[in-house]
Amino acid sequence: MLALVQRVAQARVEVGQRVVGAIGRGMLVFVCAEPSDSDAVAQKLVGKLLKLRIFSDEAGKMNRSVVDVQGGLLIVSQFTLAADVSGGNRPSFTGAAEAQRGRALYEMVLQAARAQHPAVAAGEFAADMQVHLINDGPVTIPLRLQA
Repeated sequence: MLALVQRVAQARVEVGQRVVGAIGRGMLVFVCAEPSDSDAVAQKLVGKLLKLRIFSDEAGKMNRSVVDVQGGLLIVSQFTLAADVSGGNRPSFTGAAEAQRGRALYEMVLQAARAQHPAVAAGEFAADMQVHLINDGPVTIPLRLQA
């Protein structure tokens, strides 16, 4: 499973003119399921997100997690994280799970996150979304989790 984590001061996702998910301080997480991913990998991703220490402590060191700072999670599906441009200039997305499996794994990530963290918002799977964010730092961390 691929993820791109951004520490944010705030973030929101709109579909059309409607806000479908928003958080204040926390993490905006773009998620892409790969064909070999399992429910266990989705669970592993959530565990990693909740423990990832990317928030500053009193000394200014990245030593706190989203749980420690009581921040929000905004989780957005983004199959384009699997883009492959090695064969030319037009990206191939064959590295992403097919849509039905991708949706199921995205929903698994959301379900696991909501079961373990009180502030979880989401984008809308397969929608044309506009993502607005204020990246804090900036801090942007790519993740790849496998079974």
